[in-house]
Amino acid sequence: MNAKRKILIIGILVTIVVALGSIGFYYWYENTYYVSTEDAKVSADLVNVNPQIQGKLLELNVDEGDKVTKNEILARQEMNSLPDTSVEQSLIRSPINGIVVKKQGTVGELAASSQTLFTLIDPDKLYITANIEETKIGKIRVGENVDITIDEYDSQKFSGKIKSIGEVSNSALSLLPSSTSGTFTKVVQRVPIKIQLDDFNNKILPGTNAVVKIHVK
Repeated sequence: MNAKRKILIIGILVTIVVALGSIGFYYWYENTYYVSTEDAKVSADLVNVNPQIQGKLLELNVDEGDKVTKNEILARQEMNSLPDTSVEQSLIRSPINGIVVKKQGTVGELAASSQTLFTLIDPDKLYITANIEETKIGKIRVGENVDITIDEYDSQKFSGKIKSIGEVSNSALSLLPSSTSGTFTKVVQRVPIKIQLDDFNNKILPGTNAVVKIHVK
């Protein structure tokens, strides 16, 4: 009976040691060959469309979600006292091929030249912005491969490459004033990086969450 109990105890101890060793190896391997973060989002360059002149909006030809082509007429304004030869100034055209993600004008409204009527994005030029801890940023290089999981498509893997690494931490760009009290709490700073997505066929929404895993070796 004692011999069987010894064998059982030894077996349990061996199992625990193997399990702990496997966990330790896993974390060593992940920290050595990858840098990962959940602090990442899908991003896109926003293009604002403004009128050239001040005038009443006579037409709005597109809605949110519509695809537009470069130089397509999105809206038309009243010309007021402008000569007919200046009709082009009353036309509001799309500067890019893209999608309307925000519409802020109404027919009959007086629109100023500084007013944003539409916001566009190019859905083929989405990228990932991720914030990496300062203790890990030294491992990362431009051009390294990245495995990406987007919460919108949690079971599908995407890929990309690091396009740029920020020159300052996020806190350096913050508008909040630094603490002037006598206490100080050290906080790990994060540096933004930009990841260019490889070719993809999905409709991905900017602003959605992502998880990135960067190959560093």
